Amino acid sequence: MLLISLSSLSIGLTAGFVMHRSDFCVTTCFRDIFLFRDFFLMRHLLLLIVSSMVLFEVGRLTGAITIYPFPLLGPPSLGNVIGGFIFGIGMVLAGGCVCGSLYKLGAGSAGSLLAVIGMLVGSTFYAEIHPQWSTFAKSTVLSKDAITLPQWLNLAPTVLLLPLVTAGGLWLYREFRGGRMVRPAFAAGHLAPWRAAFIIALLGFASYVLIGMPMGITTTYTKLGATIAALFAPEHIKSLIYFSLKPLNYTPPFSDHPITGGPGPHLDAFATIQYPLLIGIVAGAFFSTLRLGEWKLQWRLPRRQFVSALSGGLLLGLAARMAPSCNIWHLWGGVPILAIQSLLFLTGLLPGTWIGTRLLTRFVIR
Repeated sequence: MLLISLSSLSIGLTAGFVMHRSDFCVTTCFRDIFLFRDFFLMRHLLLLIVSSMVLFEVGRLTGAITIYPFPLLGPPSLGNVIGGFIFGIGMVLAGGCVCGSLYKLGAGSAGSLLAVIGMLVGSTFYAEIHPQWSTFAKSTVLSKDAITLPQWLNLAPTVLLLPLVTAGGLWLYREFRGGRMVRPAFAAGHLAPWRAAFIIALLGFASYVLIGMPMGITTTYTKLGATIAALFAPEHIKSLIYFSLKPLNYTPPFSDHPITGGPGPHLDAFATIQYPLLIGIVAGAFFSTLRLGEWKLQWRLPRRQFVSALSGGLLLGLAARMAPSCNIWHLWGGVPILAIQSLLFLTGLLPGTWIGTRLLTRFVIR
């Protein structure tokens, strides 16, 4: 367990530092398409995904990755699409996703602090509707046996991944040659987004090899929210079925013993894996700003932006439980192995981002 915690902390510190230096925010990747018709950062997200496809598949073929598919992926359902749709709206209004808000918080953003508070409340509130939502999700399951697209088609993963990686690699090479992957940057300590994409892909691979799954932190929001709520309403928290679940049950790499965990207010495997990652992302960005001498509390924002951040955070927290999980888990982890849940999440995320952008321009940045 110590190896897992130290690995998560190291990965989080590096990710927070890299995301701050490059301002690599998944929300911006999607939002800029609809707000500015700008695909610059989306190209780098695709670079991250293609790189992760290569790393994960090489890891699987060589035996470096011993758990495939990784834990917590479940049967695909309509719930993945709806969760992704609401998540897309929320991340635009919040100004960052569950991970992007953390590194911006580490850099001193008061708006991101409100977004994080909203996520804690939204993800904890999900427990109130879990029985009904779980019933709906189970009733709309598309495949009970297949987790990934290769499993559904009864094909080896390489058969589908090889043409996708080849096509994606050739297209990205053309974009590099055309100068569309690089822009002039004059900020001190700036890290080019394409370098950040490679580093984050390597971090995801390291997480998969050392911990047994890619990066993910949304259950931590629920767990922390439940812990805080239990201080004020312990009996009510105990009465909610969702907080008694233990969806995580696996034997991690370099261990002979299974570990378990759930969203309840307990110190378990989820806490061991995700708390250090969350703390690391905030601390990594904080350290980055200190090194540059740029840290300051950024709180002078219009009131409507604070309202937007809080309401967006509420939607993010709720949607991350409905989907389940977030864009980091699905785009950096699930899509590279063609997890059907993640592909469905993406189909909902795109129109959700469009709606969120329309709301942003209509009510927030008018």
